[in-house]
Parts: sequence; C-alpha cells; structure tokens
Amino acid sequence: MGVVAELVLIRHGQSAANVAFPRADAQDLMESGLTGRDTDVELTELGVEQAAAVGRWLAALPAGGLPEVVITSPYLRARETWRIAAATSGLSLPAPGTDDRLVDRLVGEFEMLTRAAIRQRFPDEPARFEQAGEYAYRPPGGETFGDIAGRLTSFLDDLNREHAGERVLVVAHDSVVLMMRYVIEGLDWTRLAAIVAEAGQVRNASITSFTGSSGSLVLDRYNTVDHLS
Repeated sequence: MGVVAELVLIRHGQSAANVAFPRADAQDLMESGLTGRDTDVELTELGVEQAAAVGRWLAALPAGGLPEVVITSPYLRARETWRIAAATSGLSLPAPGTDDRLVDRLVGEFEMLTRAAIRQRFPDEPARFEQAGEYAYRPPGGETFGDIAGRLTSFLDDLNREHAGERVLVVAHDSVVLMMRYVIEGLDWTRLAAIVAEAGQVRNASITSFTGSSGSLVLDRYNTVDHLS
C-alpha cells in the first residue's frame, strides 16, 4: 500500500476553553464560565487571528505544495479554523471533509469540568490516575491515549489507501497531533513523554508535517508557529 505524498497537521486556533479552563484551574474554581458541549466551543478573537495566519501561510506556498485533500475534526473550533484559513488565503482550495476519528480526546464524564469540580464529583479518580499513569488512565466514560492511537491507526490506513500520492491537510486537536507522531513513528510511551518534555504542548494553530517521498511517512517539522509571527 502506498502513502500520502505529504501529511500536514494543524491544531485549531485558540478556543474559549483554552482560556477559560486554565484560568479556572489556576483559581481552583468549580465553574469555568463556559456552558454547552466541548464539540461546540468557539474560537477566541486570538484564535480567529491565528486561523487567518494559517491562511496567509497557505497563500505563500508554491502551487505544487497546496493541499489536494482537506479533512477536519467535526468539532466547531477545527472547522472554523479551516474555514477562516481558506477564506483568508484567497485560493481555490478543496472542500473539507470531516472524520469522527479526528476528535479531541474523549474524557467522558469529565467533559467541560474544571479540576476542582472533578475532584469534588469523582474523589477516587486522582488516585486511579496516579496508579495508571497519564497515558493508560481512562476517565469515567472516556478513552485512554491508546484508544486515540487505535482510531488514528484506522484513519491513517484509510487515508493512505484512498489518497496515496496526494497532499493531505488535517485540522484537529493537540491530542491528535501528538498521537499521530506516536502511530506514524512507532513510538513508545517513554519516547512520547520525552517529546512532550522537550517540545512542550502542541500549540494552537501550529503546523506539523510528514513527507511520504521515501515511501513511508517521515517527520519534516513539528509544532512550528513561525507563521504566527
């Protein structure tokens, strides 16, 4: 089976949750100030600006470097990031598809809860987390990082089969970008943790890319944000 010619991964622009939850957790608040579902969280004004910067980055690419296939997470913040980027670019770009396998990590009953609220409602979970470790821990009704790897493996198998030789751009979430490295590079949890320690969290509107010119996907860049400046 062939592989895609290029796989570009873009994390969505800053979302309201990216601001509200760190602020609430820093103050040990029970409420973040946000309501509704995670899938419907919107971009902030900065997130909109970041999405526009991705569009300007696209506009500066050579014609032979533009994406031929675009797939986003179904979450609003990812779809909006691409919509704004595409509009800002001024280019004729492929209509995006969505794939449920690109959603953010599913945290089940923890969805849209602050850390203080989790501690109050699920007092046994901190001990379970410590025992299992970050990557093997499963929130009530949620998924482990291994579960994310499983759905991304399926996604990549289909992507390489259906779009071999094509340039593909994906807009999704930090957990997706990180776990794409785990799957594509055949990493273990120790190496994955080292990447996080070295490079930090996957940044909003960052670009990660793999090239398939050798017949297998090879990392070209990771978590870069030069285009935002």
